[in-house]
Amino acid sequence: MTEWSEATDVRAEAADRLLDAARSGKPCAPVREMLPSGSAETGYAVQEINTRRALDEGRRLVGRKIGLTSAAVQRQLGVDQPDFGMLFADMAYLDGLPVPTGRFLQPKVEAEVALVLGRDLEGGPFTVADVLRAVDFALPAIEIVDSRVAGWDITLVDTIADNASSGAFVLGNTPVSLRGLDLRLAGMTMNRHGEEVSTGVGAACLGHPLNAAVWLADALGGTDFPLRAGDVVLTGALGPMVGVEPGDVFEAHIEGLGSVRTVFS
Repeated sequence: MTEWSEATDVRAEAADRLLDAARSGKPCAPVREMLPSGSAETGYAVQEINTRRALDEGRRLVGRKIGLTSAAVQRQLGVDQPDFGMLFADMAYLDGLPVPTGRFLQPKVEAEVALVLGRDLEGGPFTVADVLRAVDFALPAIEIVDSRVAGWDITLVDTIADNASSGAFVLGNTPVSLRGLDLRLAGMTMNRHGEEVSTGVGAACLGHPLNAAVWLADALGGTDFPLRAGDVVLTGALGPMVGVEPGDVFEAHIEGLGSVRTVFS
């Protein structure tokens, strides 16, 4: 067996561990000790294995989420750039309608700006102007992050391999044009049962949510999975994550974009 095939087999084993955890509902040990280099590239190789499995099963790719956009979280994991994960249609829930808590292993929520594309972003590199022309509208969003790794005991390679710790997402229902909207200064407040639990501002997301979107377009433009018209881009958390318990009701308001509500059954 060649060195390359051995590494490939190890990445498949790591992908199997994460997939088994998701299907069984039982969190697994970290995958970092299984992987040859522990690099971001290795993590994305594991993520892609499970992405292709999902597509082969008939799941529909509808967008991407960007993670690690907070400077504090980057320092915690020792990285200097964001990461991304895949969003599938069966991860989307409707504004204000019940979300089954039992679907998740260790859920947390965070409020974000979602961008919905009207044009493909293939190739690159891209400018902010390119991305602005491609964005059809923006929405407020609540991302439900989740980890298949027990106790959220993750490093960079663990979270990337685990689809950037994606769980699900809820979008608001009123599209807003970016024309004249300064997302950098947009304030965010998220409440649980009416009590404030997280606050932030657009600048907390890599300085501006559009900065995160440009990074993502560049990262994906030359791959098999570039951003396409209709894709949803969750640009990254505007404030701290909050843990979830069954029965929780969260409402996030983002200045200029309105509100979105998530109800956990």
